[in-house]
Amino acid sequence: MVRIGIVGLGFMGRIHYLASQRLRGAKVAAVCSRDRAKLAGDWRNTRGNFGPEPGHVDLAGIKAYANVVDLLADPEIDLIDICTVTDQHASLAIQALKAGKHVLVEKAIALTTADADAMVAAAKASGKLLMVAHVLPFFPEFKFAAEAIRGGQYGKLVAAHFKRVIAKPDWSADIGDAAKTGGPAVDLHIHDTHFIGLVCGVPKQVFAVGTVEKDAVTYLTTSYLYGPGGPAVTCSSGAVSMGGRPFAHGFEIFLERASLVYNSDGTPLTLLTADGKSSQPALSGGGDPLSAFADEIQAAVDGVASGTEPDLLSGQLARDALVLCHRECESVKTGRAVAVN
Repeated sequence: MVRIGIVGLGFMGRIHYLASQRLRGAKVAAVCSRDRAKLAGDWRNTRGNFGPEPGHVDLAGIKAYANVVDLLADPEIDLIDICTVTDQHASLAIQALKAGKHVLVEKAIALTTADADAMVAAAKASGKLLMVAHVLPFFPEFKFAAEAIRGGQYGKLVAAHFKRVIAKPDWSADIGDAAKTGGPAVDLHIHDTHFIGLVCGVPKQVFAVGTVEKDAVTYLTTSYLYGPGGPAVTCSSGAVSMGGRPFAHGFEIFLERASLVYNSDGTPLTLLTADGKSSQPALSGGGDPLSAFADEIQAAVDGVASGTEPDLLSGQLARDALVLCHRECESVKTGRAVAVN
């Protein structure tokens, strides 16, 4: 049994807790928060942009820690699940790794490349797993797309366009603070750069145009430049939509012998094949976002049980996704193509 300690009981901590109720071979054994009311089960102020309405949670049988040092000293905890604001990720993850715990940390891995590198190095030094929770590859449509691209059954990737546009997040003060989250070009867009890195690899250069507010990039459209023979990949992402459409994501993916089309606001995943046929692949999960989070955390649990890093949760891949976000922001602000290395 893998015993999990969740650090941070905001919106994402609540989602991880709810998703963890579906795990095999694992359970939440402890929670940690500086908020005494949350430690007592009052989670009414953990509202976010999806999931069930928050309320009171029965934490009977679950240890409650107000200080993360005490949680890390608990010998009965195997995996620390960090669900705090991004600017706290590096410090908490490194402390946990040095304490001999495996770590699952919510995206983004960190705010700076230096912090991400320090986290990866700490994992290597400790012999424990550093896993980063980028949930997108566990959503059914993106899981199907990743398997189609990586499996090669429809030939190599020729071109792709990804989209992720939301209304300005307003469900907490922290989520709207770019100093704590990196702003939309990191906190939101890193979903895209992680997925692009997973299925396309890291490009040689990026060229991006976008909008900037108070030095934070709020929207961008990026071309990922792989060089001759590489795929033609673009992405548009940001927090510029009006509240009438608070969230939309999707893709158009063009393989040698098939195309994949998906838009969350209207077009279900559709497979177009070379024989002129169109079909909608059967997907698991039933549209319940908690299913994707449960699958993500299950992958982390299975990694702890086997001692093997799950490739979808790779710390290095998460680090590279952060670098892409920073290079794209630099391109927006300078108007030039920027080398990724």
